[in-house]
Amino acid sequence: MLHLYDLCKSFGAIVAVDGLSLEIHPGEIFGLLGPNGAGKTTTVNLAVGLLTPDVGSVAVDGGSPLDFSTRRRIGVAPQALALYGNLSGEENLIFFGKLQGLSGSRLSERARWALDFVQLSDRRRDRVKAYSGGMKRRLNMAVALIHDPPLLLLDEPTVGVDPQSRNAIFENILALRKEGRAILYTTHYIEEAQRLCDKVGILDKGKLLALDTVDDLIAAHGGRHVVVAEWESGEERIETDDPLAELEKLRQRGRLLQFRVERPNLESVFLNLTGKHLRD
Repeated sequence: MLHLYDLCKSFGAIVAVDGLSLEIHPGEIFGLLGPNGAGKTTTVNLAVGLLTPDVGSVAVDGGSPLDFSTRRRIGVAPQALALYGNLSGEENLIFFGKLQGLSGSRLSERARWALDFVQLSDRRRDRVKAYSGGMKRRLNMAVALIHDPPLLLLDEPTVGVDPQSRNAIFENILALRKEGRAILYTTHYIEEAQRLCDKVGILDKGKLLALDTVDDLIAAHGGRHVVVAEWESGEERIETDDPLAELEKLRQRGRLLQFRVERPNLESVFLNLTGKHLRD
């Protein structure tokens, strides 16, 4: 449904996307995981046709996103909220639905469906400027869905939302996957990628460092288990490929107060590939 091939995009001396290739298929959530400034939003803008790549190509279901009929097959929920605060939630949906060519009973039907899907039907007539951050994020997703697109691009869709709204957004995304939609999900929240995504690409400084299922990424890049042993004299950390054998060795050394085993996870993959130092 979405094919990015060898994309490159620079802004002056800054290389935002550097040779990026990936494919997203119907019924698949593809997570693009990376720190702030990794190139995730630039990738979304290239995929939807808002930016033109310096090198490479984009295909949406075989067509170009610059073609209007192809672009209508894409739903975008941008990181910067695309909503009108002085309009109600329903009016926002009607407005954006008209931009997508909807009208009449079909437009009304899609607006009702979208509001119900994101659980905002009871607030449909309230002005959006009175919505909470979580409600705005959910309406942002509803706008992306108003024209029933088979491809969704969700750019950091849970930034600044409360836990209840975040969980509601997760449930929405999983329901959309069941419907067979292809979803590109960008995030810097590791637990979100691990929970939602069928495949994850780790992006840093515009380069795709690794791409696979979460389990295979952990197996390839997660590193070793760590046994943390607590003695009366203090804590000891031991990297090992065989935690049970290591625990037996520790038991034979003396009185072990307590222990725990830290298993590799997507966070360890992310840190091993991108480095542990904060970069702004």
